Amino acid sequence: MNSSTPNSASSSSDAQIIHFHSHKKIYPRWVTGYFNNWRIFFVVVTQLFFYGVPWLEINGRQALLFDIANSKFYIFGLVFLPQDFIYLMALLLVSAFGLFVWTAIGGRLWCGYACPQTVYTEIFLWIEKWTEGDRSARIKLDQAPLSARKIGIKTLKHTIWITLSLFTGLTFVAYFTPMAELQSGLATLNMGPWDTFWILFYGLATYGNAGWLREQVCQHMCPYSRFQSTMFDKDTLIISYDSNRGEPRGARGIGSNYQLQGLGECVSCTMCVQVCPVGIDIRDGLQYECIGCTACIDACDQVMDQVGYPRGLIRYTTANQLENPAHQTRWWPHLRRPQLALFSVMLLAVMAISAYSLQHHQPIKAEIVRERNTLLRELASGELENVYRVRLQNTAEHPREFMLTATGLDGISTEINRNEALQLAGTESKEFVVRVRTAASHAKAGANPIQFSIRARDDAAVQIHEAATFFGR
Repeated sequence: MNSSTPNSASSSSDAQIIHFHSHKKIYPRWVTGYFNNWRIFFVVVTQLFFYGVPWLEINGRQALLFDIANSKFYIFGLVFLPQDFIYLMALLLVSAFGLFVWTAIGGRLWCGYACPQTVYTEIFLWIEKWTEGDRSARIKLDQAPLSARKIGIKTLKHTIWITLSLFTGLTFVAYFTPMAELQSGLATLNMGPWDTFWILFYGLATYGNAGWLREQVCQHMCPYSRFQSTMFDKDTLIISYDSNRGEPRGARGIGSNYQLQGLGECVSCTMCVQVCPVGIDIRDGLQYECIGCTACIDACDQVMDQVGYPRGLIRYTTANQLENPAHQTRWWPHLRRPQLALFSVMLLAVMAISAYSLQHHQPIKAEIVRERNTLLRELASGELENVYRVRLQNTAEHPREFMLTATGLDGISTEINRNEALQLAGTESKEFVVRVRTAASHAKAGANPIQFSIRARDDAAVQIHEAATFFGR
């Protein structure tokens, strides 16, 4: 019995062994084609927006600036305050539901074309190809012994990577600190500590994620790849290998009849694997690592052209079409799905409500607080007076003068302390003391509801109403 115990323990221990494999660097081959052109287009468009917007000005201010220090957010001529947090929620909801809709329709379109991780990895790969060469040259360089040439090439590559990363960090910070201030700080070497920290932090993140981690971010750090399957169904467009056409795969002579040899259309060239930035074999079926970049489609189509076979061995398709080639191929039936309808309705609803709210957004904010020291004052004239502190904020970019009136009681009147004009500069916030009076006979004892109306003198459409109470005796 004793002799069998170690063997049992050994078997149990062996069954629990987990093998970990060190990460192997992936060397994606450069590929051209229809979908690659679209990837280049989205890289250019997204980066023109990201790097270009901080240099744009509207009304003398940066067009897009999240001024957290002053709690003001300038978005293309509109000014939002912390009280407008609802718009941030709407933006997040639109982004989420938009992502759900596109995922249900076309799989990981966002990941393959517009995700920052994909975009910057693509840019860094372009730099790597320009400095080190294509796939075979990069593999050969990494395997070569250390030499002056190797050090020079690697130094050039990393210098460009680091420069681009730091400029990316600077641009990112420019969305929170005006670019003009950052330029001045750089010119005088007097950059603020927090600005410096975030430039270096975001620059390091760009350099590390796009230059070193690459596909590991998508596979191990991004949650989207893990829960994307919940939004997929058999009518979701996915990148797939048509095993009905391709199998059995194998090499064959040029011009030979592969059907007589019992082969499918896949020539086992492995080009689809060589161009994949995450290093998977699409022929093994749908995998969570696939980011939908379509590089394998372009590579396979080129091979099919060379051997004279029809394109589409690897293509955008659906599970239903793969299982049954005669399945409906028109686009409209693919959109008539409960899951997609639900996401679409929620997306449209949020967008409609947000658009209506923005259309009626008033460029003025008011906060009315009763004077705490004196609730009620009886004047020599017999009138009753309540005093309020009114904080106005002009959220427009240009100066405005406002008029304030009160309603709710007969004979009610208002007076601004020291007859001060309600004038505010663009985006200025200012507090005014307002005295409200009425005859004692017009106000019952206790709280009486009244309403303040604040209107811009130059535009009657710019007005807000705030409820308050007037105390009588």
